Amino acid sequence: MFDRLRNEIRAVFERDPAAKNILEVILCYPGLHAILIHRIAHSLYKKRWFVLARFISQISRFLTGIEIHPGAKIGEGLFIDHGSGVVIGETTEIGDNVTIYQGVTLGGTGKEKGKRHPTIGNNVVISAGARILGSFEVGDNAKIGAGSVVLKAVPSNSTVVGVPGKIVVRDGQRVGDTHSNIDLRHDQLPDPISEMLLVMQGRINDLEDRLKAHEKKDGISNKLEL
Repeated sequence: MFDRLRNEIRAVFERDPAAKNILEVILCYPGLHAILIHRIAHSLYKKRWFVLARFISQISRFLTGIEIHPGAKIGEGLFIDHGSGVVIGETTEIGDNVTIYQGVTLGGTGKEKGKRHPTIGNNVVISAGARILGSFEVGDNAKIGAGSVVLKAVPSNSTVVGVPGKIVVRDGQRVGDTHSNIDLRHDQLPDPISEMLLVMQGRINDLEDRLKAHEKKDGISNKLEL
């Protein structure tokens, strides 16, 4: 238990430069509180004490603003930064060293039974406001851009942005396997809409130049005829 607590605290220090000391992390980080309470609720859930497990998870939601269903399976080193509005569904599975920012939803898409929430790989970064909905896998070392809505599987070492989410980088810059190498730069993601507009603008400029050249040629021809 104490080894797991040390790992959770270490994850905070490695991924949040605002963390000053252990006492501050223990007292003031709702993401850490939510994870620790979830460990208790999950152990009760596995023993089929469903009501008590849900009651504990609701207390955690009230205290932290983070809703984690007690059935969710969470690996080591999860870091929930700020955390307000985070929702993690019952059949969600989260690997090791995952980073989740505020407003993220790991949810389902309907009323189907069984596995209906995503499986998140190791070293994944899920940016603020992202929605990952459905029973599919997000591969290791993936990055999900802020506000993205992901509705299908994401390969490992990929970056996804947009609504619906589109893969914009794959095997570009590989994230390392250790804690310290997790790539948290979720502010430096490609913008496919902006890139598309730039291509369209270039095409428009090319067409305008060709039209001007054609008009100029027609003008010279008209003068020669006169």
